[in-house]
Amino acid sequence: MIDAGLDTQAAFRDAMSALAATVCVVSAARDSDRVGRTVTAALSLAVDPPSLLVSIDSSARLASLIRAQGGFSFAMLQADQQAVAEAFAGKVAPEKRFEHGAWDTWPSGHPRLHGAVATMDCALVGEIETTDHVLFVGRPRKIDLSANAKPLVWHGRQFNTVTPL
Repeated sequence: MIDAGLDTQAAFRDAMSALAATVCVVSAARDSDRVGRTVTAALSLAVDPPSLLVSIDSSARLASLIRAQGGFSFAMLQADQQAVAEAFAGKVAPEKRFEHGAWDTWPSGHPRLHGAVATMDCALVGEIETTDHVLFVGRPRKIDLSANAKPLVWHGRQFNTVTPL
């Protein structure tokens, strides 16, 4: 047992490392200016109308571009897309991130990743400010689904995938 009173942030990180999450990339673009980030803080918010929520650092260029463009692209990565996840997590310079994976563009202008479990072009329909992050609510305008979904999962501070029990 960890006494959270000693170091709450470290204990929180340890506790949250047990929470398995699909690895996703959130991206947005204006003309040739494309930005993106790997996230695990994403969830289905509602089915009617379809909407999802993503958490982005409020000081990130991505947050300001999502606001300016009124939307974003959301991709749930496949197990074989770990290199994409690492690139957009910061292991690659921002200007080289889109060299990883097969990308083109949605009609909205946002980046579109091929081969993902699911990729969505989302309109921004709301946001909630927190201490250092903003929660963006997106409503999918277009959705691409993979026939062979084997998601890349972050659990225990490492990449994993899922297998049926």
